Amino acid sequence: MSSLLKNLFGGKEEPEGEESLMSDPSDLATQPTKEELVPNSFKKGVPHSPYIFGTGSSIGVQRDHNEDALFAMSTILVSNSIDLPMGLYVVADGMGGHLHGEIASEVAVEAMSSEVISKLQLFSRHRLLNDQEDAVQKLMSDGIHSAHEAILEQAPGGGSTLTAILILNDQLTIAHIGDSRAYHISNDGNPKVLTTDHSLVQRLQDLGQITSDEAAVHPQRNVLYRALGQAEKIDEELITSPIPSSGYLVICSDGLWGLVPDDEMVNIITSADSLQGASKELIQAANTAGGPDNITVIIIQIPEESNF
Repeated sequence: MSSLLKNLFGGKEEPEGEESLMSDPSDLATQPTKEELVPNSFKKGVPHSPYIFGTGSSIGVQRDHNEDALFAMSTILVSNSIDLPMGLYVVADGMGGHLHGEIASEVAVEAMSSEVISKLQLFSRHRLLNDQEDAVQKLMSDGIHSAHEAILEQAPGGGSTLTAILILNDQLTIAHIGDSRAYHISNDGNPKVLTTDHSLVQRLQDLGQITSDEAAVHPQRNVLYRALGQAEKIDEELITSPIPSSGYLVICSDGLWGLVPDDEMVNIITSADSLQGASKELIQAANTAGGPDNITVIIIQIPEESNF
């Protein structure tokens, strides 16, 4: 995780034994700032991201260690006369029964987050405004491939799902592989699964060979046909769309969605006092239902358009 922290907080160190080249602030003349050069976020006060989130993770009731991992960050990119709200949210579920499952999910989340954050620093306003969709899709693809390579190198034999959401400017981009899920929940309580489960039972459902009720109790319901670290090459799912005008985004491992029905999930999120409280309640609901697997969730609230 040290490389990720360097990307977030690192900077050039001053040479040992030398004084900083920065001038004393008292020596600098104070000049009026041109109004048109002040980013919108500074006009409103301290710059901040409009995306608030809550997270939760549990080993469950029947497991003795946690093979899930998550990363969540909301921030704002401020440069010259622009300010770009952004958020990066990642959930990975180490594949049970595979060697180094907990290591696989951890290195996957670190590699994905580090890759995206480091390259976001290189984005220019021109690039965002002129080819944002292609540029961001490539960024997310590079991130998930970096996660795959990290597992092959650092946790050979391990495997993991990975579902990541990047919010940048007015665009939502998802990179996904496996059977963790991303949802959008509208303000009126309608849930929509945004990703595809890359599982055997989902494929059988798509072919009309089993029902959703049969899939829920199928003996091979945990078998995946796409995952990180399990083949030389991967075929990830990439989704790009405008950011919904309101509601919630949810990323969770199958330890949650496999135990807590969608309507109960919606009720908990929309009635909780806070997103962190909702995350805790969702974890409790999955554990109350038996908690046979690790449980991880990230909930992001999308502000009303008028709040931007």
